Amino acid sequence: MKIAVLSGKGGTGKTFVSVNLAVAKNAAYIDCDVEEPNGRIFLKPVDCKESPVFAGLPEFDESKCVGCRKCVDFCRFNALVFIKNKPAVFSDVCHACGGCSLICPTGAVTETMRQIGSVEQCKYKKTDVVTGILNIGEASGIAVIKEALDTGLRLNENAVIDCPPGSGCAVMESISASDLCIIVVEPTAFGFHNFKMVYRLVKLIGKTCYIVINKEDAPYPPLDGFCAENGLPILARIPFDPETAALLANGELLYGMNDYYTDLFDKVVCEVKP
Repeated sequence: MKIAVLSGKGGTGKTFVSVNLAVAKNAAYIDCDVEEPNGRIFLKPVDCKESPVFAGLPEFDESKCVGCRKCVDFCRFNALVFIKNKPAVFSDVCHACGGCSLICPTGAVTETMRQIGSVEQCKYKKTDVVTGILNIGEASGIAVIKEALDTGLRLNENAVIDCPPGSGCAVMESISASDLCIIVVEPTAFGFHNFKMVYRLVKLIGKTCYIVINKEDAPYPPLDGFCAENGLPILARIPFDPETAALLANGELLYGMNDYYTDLFDKVVCEVKP
């Protein structure tokens, strides 16, 4: 079973839930938050090996281009334009899908490969730890996310996928291979607002969805009401606790170290079903 763990905003506790859940399930941990991967801070994996990730960037042969604009019309990311009878690419927007080279009728489009990041493969006890790392300054981590998912799921189809925060393209790519999603949410007005955005994405894609409420110091009725209204099971309510926060700030893995959290994540493992 492949579980994607999401949150509407950064700092909600998505990685905290992901790493402990992966260890509790004896699952692979795949860190797809490639701009700031930090699951390895908690897992402290060993025996690491790193492989580069390359992405293709379109190049145009003007001698073959007939100006049909089929590549421009095909690109759903609006990364291609036609200026002064010449095609051009916005490299920061390009998702390296390769569609423009396939659609070109004259073979005027080729791809040049460049390294945009890497994938790190390590071990924490019996847990495979796969981390996608995007190079600083790169705009899109889609290719790194794809490679991290491919690597992790080759090692173990029983996986926990630590997604980027928010509801953008990188999140969609991260949850594409999952069987179900767990959304981690803070019981605040801001947390609730962002949670609703990422829930709409999960619902649109048609994934089974569960909820974990983190840092709860008191019930937040709008969140509880929304979950009840939409039939969203709340797997766990994790209390706001300064001692827990201090342990997490020190990069401690709580499963197996703390009885409360060991029982909590064992219960989550038992309750999630595709």
